[in-house]
Amino acid sequence: MAKQKNISAKPPASAEPIEKQLWKAADKLRKNIDAAEYKHIVLGLIFLKYISDAFEELHEKLTSGKGEYKGADPEDRDEYLAENIFFVPENARWTRIRSRAKQVSIGKDIDAAMDAIEKDNPSLKDVLPKVYARGNLDPVNLGALVDLVSNTALGTAEARSADLLGHVFEYFLGEFALAEGKKGGQFYTPRSVVELLVSMLEPYKGRVFDPCCGSGGMFVQSEKFVANHRGRLKDISIYGQESNHTTWRLAKMNLAIRGIESSQVSWNNEGSFLKDAHRDLKADFVIANPPFNDSDWSGELLRTDARWQYGTPPAGNANYAWIQHFLYHLAPKGTAGFVLAKGSLTSKSSGEGDIRKALIEAQLVDCIVNLPAKLFLNTQIPACLWFLSRSKARGPRSAEILFIDARSLGRLINRRTRELAPEDIAQIAETYHHWRSANPSYQDIKGFCSSALIDRVRDLDHVLTPGRYVGLPDEEDDFDFATRFTSLKAEFEAQLKEEARLNKQILENLKKINPEPKKGTANAAPKNRSLKEN
Repeated sequence: MAKQKNISAKPPASAEPIEKQLWKAADKLRKNIDAAEYKHIVLGLIFLKYISDAFEELHEKLTSGKGEYKGADPEDRDEYLAENIFFVPENARWTRIRSRAKQVSIGKDIDAAMDAIEKDNPSLKDVLPKVYARGNLDPVNLGALVDLVSNTALGTAEARSADLLGHVFEYFLGEFALAEGKKGGQFYTPRSVVELLVSMLEPYKGRVFDPCCGSGGMFVQSEKFVANHRGRLKDISIYGQESNHTTWRLAKMNLAIRGIESSQVSWNNEGSFLKDAHRDLKADFVIANPPFNDSDWSGELLRTDARWQYGTPPAGNANYAWIQHFLYHLAPKGTAGFVLAKGSLTSKSSGEGDIRKALIEAQLVDCIVNLPAKLFLNTQIPACLWFLSRSKARGPRSAEILFIDARSLGRLINRRTRELAPEDIAQIAETYHHWRSANPSYQDIKGFCSSALIDRVRDLDHVLTPGRYVGLPDEEDDFDFATRFTSLKAEFEAQLKEEARLNKQILENLKKINPEPKKGTANAAPKNRSLKEN
């Protein structure tokens, strides 16, 4: 077989990151297709491009037959399996897809390519989207999308070495989640929240478990953390479960595009409570963002479940079922970090207060972080982070709990969404690490963090709201009330003037509107009279 040419083109000259260029162009081609559906179309193409380019690169080396590849057969599937690269059959290779981009049958060609890849790679069975031949997808737009994915630097070895394609996939996941609004939050945890959880837990080595893994963001970030800290990726293994099949498929692609082994990321329709896919697993780290205040978790069927070691959770809310599910899967030295609705810190309904008390008295609760508002796409419910440690009772902070109030951190990226900046994440994570290791540099900071004795938590009836412990921040010494008041007054007066100007403009515009009177209505009489007089 002839050598395959490098199919990637140079990136267009632009100051914008390539993922943003690609997103804008792809969004223009979306037309009237719903974002939830378009997501699978675009992400599927990016994935196809990725595995095809990785295949082509090795195929070229095998075809050259130089060095260690002397005598190799470029069509032998085992050659690719040995290097952890998906085998791509000839009719599914990007060069062919690209050459047929202007054909009206391009949708059928891509669907056939996805089918062929799944048949040659059992680990991708039922994962790839076959939606390209649907009637609502214009072949012209689809061909333009193929050209768009082709004409970027995504496929070069250099780009892959920089992890760009995985970054683009992740960026698109986030953008689609924003476009889908509340529904987007069901498959995507905001990146800054994932980064904060991983930065605090530091999963350098061991088994990482997410029993409600969504599109796999916790695993991707864990691998990034290890890579960024010069660790060995082989030192961590991931285990996951997801009950939404569509979301599970996204997770499988998201992990494959990063080269992360995902054979232990399972799907079943029943979910983690009714059908625990990793019943015997004891994980070193649990990282999760379960649904908030889930009332439809089949709790009435699980009243005597062995996982409820600290009390039976109420059938109407799964928060404390998730907490005990995480604990059940924690190894003796394991640590869990997860997101929950803030109400879990104070609730006393249906025995939740008793379970929280039992967790605190068992010296399992390590740290609580109060999160800023508007971090999540699918809910405005206030949220917090819990950190539990199986080995806390043997550590230097066994009789204390760290409370962090991070509500003042983060920045708005649009009217409805906030994200934590890298410096915010670093501040919170370092505070936790210094406190946990009993580093002398740790100090309580009013309004931000406090290390509270469990005796004090007991005095406050086992309520875990950070605000109760960290107090209010000290007033700034250089705060000048007169200056601040004058500034706010001027801002308010300017807003009043602007309001008056806009109201005046609206009234003037309304006067210009002369609706066409309907025939036979009373409004038509003056016009008729005028015509008669003329």
